[in-house]
Amino acid sequence: MLRNVLLAFIPVFVAVDAVGLLPVFLSLTQGMEQAEKRRVIYQSTLTGGLLAVGFVFLGRAIFRLLGIAMGDFLIAGGAILFCIAMIDIVSPAPEARRPGADLGAVPLGTPLIAGPAVLATSLAIIQEYGLWATLIAIVVNIALCGVLLGLSGVLLRFLGRPGSRALSKITSLLLGAIAVMLIRKGIVDLLGRL
Repeated sequence: MLRNVLLAFIPVFVAVDAVGLLPVFLSLTQGMEQAEKRRVIYQSTLTGGLLAVGFVFLGRAIFRLLGIAMGDFLIAGGAILFCIAMIDIVSPAPEARRPGADLGAVPLGTPLIAGPAVLATSLAIIQEYGLWATLIAIVVNIALCGVLLGLSGVLLRFLGRPGSRALSKITSLLLGAIAVMLIRKGIVDLLGRL
């Protein structure tokens, strides 16, 4: 069982990409008080965790019921991430994109923490490593993501405000590239079904 958990942990770790999420989190929470950031972290990890665990149990049934292919899901998730990246890149100042109260749920909880990559990976590894190993891997990875987001203040102090803004724009560009990758994988998946 432990071996399966460790083997399931690795692909979910890559899919969650907690380290890559840090600059996005810093960008979206710039100017927030520490208590507000903690609330966002709690909301995002709870949303991401519940969505990923729920998807493990209901994902295939929902896809079948609605006639959705995995490629459709990847394209939709990629399009959402691309829109988020473009808004951040062209936004002249943080005040122009002041996040709403649901920032922890959308976009952090989903599609950034529990997005198409995590959901698709979860469905794929269930068959290989089993239900319990997959669930444990998801919960541990999302908890780890929450811990890393909680330590984001250390990164902000290290970079300073100008460095943080520069990193935010670069990260938004990378987020856009990730979005395009998801869309490309979705298209390849759909073309493979023809």
